[in-house]
Amino acid sequence: MEKKILFGKYETGKQLGKGTFAKVFHATNLATGKNVAIKVIKKEIVKSQEMMEQIKREISVMRLVHHPNIVELKEVMATKTKIFIVMEYVKGGELFAKVAKGRLIEDVARKYFQQLISAVEFCHSCGVSHRDLKPENLLLDENENLKVTDFGLSALPEQLLNDGLLYTQCGTPAYIAPEIIRNKGYNGGKVDIWSCGVILYVLLTGCLPFQDANLVNLYRKIFKAEYRFPPWLSTEAKRLISRILVPNPQKRISITGIMKDPWFRKGFEMSNGISSIDHEHDTFSMLDKFGRDEYLKHGGMIKSPSSPALLNAFELISSMSAGANLSSLFENKKKTESIFTSRCSATIIMAKIQLLANKLNFKVVRVNGSTLRLQGPSNGRKARLLVTIEVFKVAPEVAVVKFSKISGDSQEYTKFFEEEVRPNLKDIVLTWHVEEVLSGCDKEECKIPMKCASSKDLSQSKLEEIDITANLSSSV
Repeated sequence: MEKKILFGKYETGKQLGKGTFAKVFHATNLATGKNVAIKVIKKEIVKSQEMMEQIKREISVMRLVHHPNIVELKEVMATKTKIFIVMEYVKGGELFAKVAKGRLIEDVARKYFQQLISAVEFCHSCGVSHRDLKPENLLLDENENLKVTDFGLSALPEQLLNDGLLYTQCGTPAYIAPEIIRNKGYNGGKVDIWSCGVILYVLLTGCLPFQDANLVNLYRKIFKAEYRFPPWLSTEAKRLISRILVPNPQKRISITGIMKDPWFRKGFEMSNGISSIDHEHDTFSMLDKFGRDEYLKHGGMIKSPSSPALLNAFELISSMSAGANLSSLFENKKKTESIFTSRCSATIIMAKIQLLANKLNFKVVRVNGSTLRLQGPSNGRKARLLVTIEVFKVAPEVAVVKFSKISGDSQEYTKFFEEEVRPNLKDIVLTWHVEEVLSGCDKEECKIPMKCASSKDLSQSKLEEIDITANLSSSV
């Protein structure tokens, strides 16, 4: 692979990872000979204010917290078209890769958990909540020491509302605390503790405490803390996990309580960190000045060399939402915007929608691999009905489908949606909006489709007729 010199300071090497928003490369500091990881973000990817704010927040947090068990940010540089975040190179990869091979012995799991809690405790002391703790965001260095990374969803003190709580839904479904899913205010520190409990369970057992292919059933288990301990787990470990995975955050053990626990304290050595108060500094103004050719650099702290290739549901919704409370995204504002989740592939979703459009004599235009535009057969009261449908692959098992009325009468759209869309797409819909998932899952009469239509339910001739491509789902 051809090596390049970046800003006369770093010799870049192989690509370490590729995520939705960035690529990460190995590099060598020409002055010191030390290895670093450089995260490269293209300007056009972060044009929206929401995305830029996420990057600013991540850099702010990394500048704020300096700790042996948190990946270090070296500097931030920028050109007209790209942002370069230079980070500590963590050679050992993700903790997830180690756990994927099987459960860890108790002493090793305890060591990693101690380092995790040490890092989280320090973040909390600086007013920072991570909000997306999971094995994929925990790296290991060459000495098998744990490093927390990926602060893209973290929260700073200024994000708290007057009641001292956070309201943005974020995190990865299997690791998020029940209070986040309930779409009510929550304490960022408490949700981090819950995630740490899930991680500890994973380290000791090699599997998740809450598992279900159906998102609604998964949430139900999380709400009720329905999980089982394997027989080999020690009594002390079971006791600690049971004190962490408590659905009521007020009764959940605190970080201090965890650090006083007898099982936790075995061989524990506290790591000290340093907080940098001037976390807003000039980084924000630097990021806003993309027009300069020159690069600007600022001291700071890191981001994961292995960003996930897929958005999870809450990351997607968070990046789309204009405000902190995501419930507005799932509400049908005068029936001009509607969203549902599905377990079906993008190919099947797009095929079902196009078959419906053909049935209604709507004109179908494929904007790109994940977006359709439907135009009504005739002019309505105001104008011809024009609807855009976007399919977002948010996880290997979940897609989010968004209907938006671009033009036409709202009453006509409502009729089209309620009389045609809902009845004809019911076999591929997991749920229509957050309220159904949250309030309905505790009711006996809650009936959410457990299985979506399979590819064979759509004849090959029809698929060819509407020109569905084989690689559509991978392009979403």
